[in-house]
Amino acid sequence: MIGIVMGSTSDWETMKAAAKMLQEFGVPYEAKAMSAHRTPHAVADWASNAQKNGMQAIIAAAGGAAHLAGVVAAHTTLPVLGVPMPSKHLQGLDSLLSTVQMPKGIPVATFAIGEAGAANAALFAVALLALSDKNLDKKLSEFRRRQTEAVLKSEPLKL
Repeated sequence: MIGIVMGSTSDWETMKAAAKMLQEFGVPYEAKAMSAHRTPHAVADWASNAQKNGMQAIIAAAGGAAHLAGVVAAHTTLPVLGVPMPSKHLQGLDSLLSTVQMPKGIPVATFAIGEAGAANAALFAVALLALSDKNLDKKLSEFRRRQTEAVLKSEPLKL
């Protein structure tokens, strides 16, 4: 199971891309909205118990300088995959920098800002799980093959 945690319910519009990707591969997930700043004890409790509750990795997303992924990573040894959320004033650059600039010793794998990052974080989680799940590995290889075929079948572009 993969945990998906986001700073607020408004992030769900973006994070649905991660959930949809996990569903496509048949990977169960739990999605929650919790704030690193408004509900810090709830975040710490959830992250501390994630592995015991069956999580194998966590996708954490937040906007602005709110560093949910880092707070989650501080409370678990599970892989934490950070997805910066687009933001009103800085278009997600603030989110990206706060997620990617983790101090040595508490890693967070950081993905692209927004929906592409959410989908890729889910694909990365699938790849992690596929290391020990031959069926999932086969599904991931098939997904990649279909992507390649779709590109190769596209028509040449003309003016």
